[in-house]
Amino acid sequence: MASMTDIIFLLLIFFMITSTLVVPNSIKLTLPQAQKQTVAKPLSRVTIDARGNYYVAAGNQSERRVSFDEIAPFLQERYKKEPEMFVALYADESVPYREIVKILSIANENKFKMVLATRAPKYK
Repeated sequence: MASMTDIIFLLLIFFMITSTLVVPNSIKLTLPQAQKQTVAKPLSRVTIDARGNYYVAAGNQSERRVSFDEIAPFLQERYKKEPEMFVALYADESVPYREIVKILSIANENKFKMVLATRAPKYK
């Protein structure tokens, strides 16, 4: 069970680290906007679409739909192959925050490095 410090740390990461990534993503998402972008290149991706479906992918592979219970084993297997991996979380902006926290909890429990995919704001 995550302590309050761990949750606060995850929230801090959530607000400090955002990323625009150039990887193929065939799932239609409206990513949230963020002012700052990073260029960290993840080796694994977790995607949550507007309907709450979960998808995983590694590298340039296409996303495949999985159940929530399949996410942690997938990431653990990827971590065995590449301990320095980053995990990118792509979540539609309409996804409830509790779903994002569930993925962040998997990352925290396994010590995975996470980046959150966002889109750059539109300037007028």
